Amino acid sequence: MHVEKRKLGGKTKYYLAHSFREGKKVYKARKYLGADLTTKLLEERKNIAKALMEGEIRRYRVIRDPLSFELSAREIAWVKGIQARIPVKISHLSEAQWQMFSRIFTYNTNAIEGSTLSSREVNEILKQDKWPEKPKGDIAEAYGVNEAVSFIRKTDEHLSIGLIKELHRIVFRNSKPFAGQLRKSGEEVAVVDNLGNVVHQGAPQSRIKYLLNELISWYRANIKKYPGFILAAVVHTQFENIHPFRDGNGRVGRLLLNNILIKHRLPPVNIGLNNRMGYYASLQAYENSHDLKPTIELFLKEYKATEKAMGDYSRSKM
Repeated sequence: MHVEKRKLGGKTKYYLAHSFREGKKVYKARKYLGADLTTKLLEERKNIAKALMEGEIRRYRVIRDPLSFELSAREIAWVKGIQARIPVKISHLSEAQWQMFSRIFTYNTNAIEGSTLSSREVNEILKQDKWPEKPKGDIAEAYGVNEAVSFIRKTDEHLSIGLIKELHRIVFRNSKPFAGQLRKSGEEVAVVDNLGNVVHQGAPQSRIKYLLNELISWYRANIKKYPGFILAAVVHTQFENIHPFRDGNGRVGRLLLNNILIKHRLPPVNIGLNNRMGYYASLQAYENSHDLKPTIELFLKEYKATEKAMGDYSRSKM
């Protein structure tokens, strides 16, 4: 990193500049420090800007292994033990249970993102084609998520940019004009909490495709090395870090999570609205320290909750 000076309009403007290579391209990032700065103020602002830039580099650096470390045999055995405790086997799911899961998943994954539909209304939409007096976008996205669950059950594809865009298109084709389109130049995103605090910033738009391709390459290189739980957790959390779409990243990410689980003969998992804070905490644990344990433990907790919800739903229909 170095300081650049530019003479503009009779003033000397200062920038902290940093060049980095990704693949065959060299990118240059700059942060504006100010104009006509004293030596002391320039040094203070340079140090602040350097810390910010290094944080961005750490967050979005291209890494061959998104885990940033090798899991030990003991850690892999722990994950396999967690998988063995899943209360339901994918081979045991009937068609009726798949449809039941899809309705439960559709309600929760949309509700996490602010859908106004109740669980009962989602059931009526998907089973009876009965529309409540609610926003048409919410109704369209209920149909979209349900269709996307059916899609991942049928496709043989594990992970690709084409698959990612297709899932977004299916879910949002009747509610968002940018359905199936990655963020365009100038479109940057941030996730804020209910207090207005920024809890996550998506990767810079210029790096989306490169980062997605790195994740896809990592997955293909490790598909036989790690248990399905680890593969699914890494794909989901890394995808959410990248945040490649203007909107809809959470729903596509949870569909990708289930696609990877299904491809490894593991049952799909629902992330419940009532467990939203634990889900966010697991994403933060990965983003901040690449700690997958909270995500793996969340999966097992949600499997148990989903099994109970499906049982309760079945009994309510008897």
